[in-house]
Amino acid sequence: MQGHVGALVVIDVSSEKILAAKNLDVAGRDLVRPGSALKPFVLLELMETGKLDAKQRLLCRRPLRIGGVRMDCSHTRDVAELDADDAIAYSCNSFVAEVTLRLDEGELLEALRKAGLDSPTGLTKSELAGQIERPANQAQIQLMALGERGIEVTPLALLEAYRKLALRKRAGTISAAGAVFDGMEHAVAYGTAHAAFVEGMKVAGKTGTAAAANNPRTHGLFVGYAPAERPEIAVVVYLKQGRGPDAAMVARAVFSEYAQMMKKP
Repeated sequence: MQGHVGALVVIDVSSEKILAAKNLDVAGRDLVRPGSALKPFVLLELMETGKLDAKQRLLCRRPLRIGGVRMDCSHTRDVAELDADDAIAYSCNSFVAEVTLRLDEGELLEALRKAGLDSPTGLTKSELAGQIERPANQAQIQLMALGERGIEVTPLALLEAYRKLALRKRAGTISAAGAVFDGMEHAVAYGTAHAAFVEGMKVAGKTGTAAAANNPRTHGLFVGYAPAERPEIAVVVYLKQGRGPDAAMVARAVFSEYAQMMKKP
């Protein structure tokens, strides 16, 4: 974290014990828009309720404007037709915005609350609870699903939500939502979170880049776990200034150190 303002927290997936932390109080106190780090939970809800076939392919449509907000995708134009796995790996705003409209405002709200994103984790004192507004129209539903409006969470709440995903992966209870877990692995292997890639160990995770309501500068997030096949640690990196790939690069140092520790007898 040298040269960065923000927070980093590493926890044990099974015990929830904090293994390492920098600015833990910041991770539990700052309320931020999660950006694309929210996408796995939206697609999980859609697939587990039978409203999205993981193999369905949709065209990425640009330019993408939602309620007056321009939300063009950051992936290259040659990634033109995507399924759910691809949508997570390449963080396709167009795909997620289109399929999210299969949920009504109450279903989306419940899915995000079920993930614990507006609940304190208990990992630190004076922790704040996230804020999730009830969307009033289709544009607000789409912007919330993209983590851009109507929702603010703490980095610790995101970490706990991803730890629960890691527990599901360990238990093999991913059922119809396997494409989401594959997509998080692929995001690191070759997608938008590739900056967290570590040779010799599979990592799963997601980046998020968003701006605060009163600040045009973006903050960056990375949340993920490793080893992806049977997760042992979960990591969140929050940079007050920067982008998701910047946070993923910081996380890479953590995963690399952990990979070296695993090799020791």
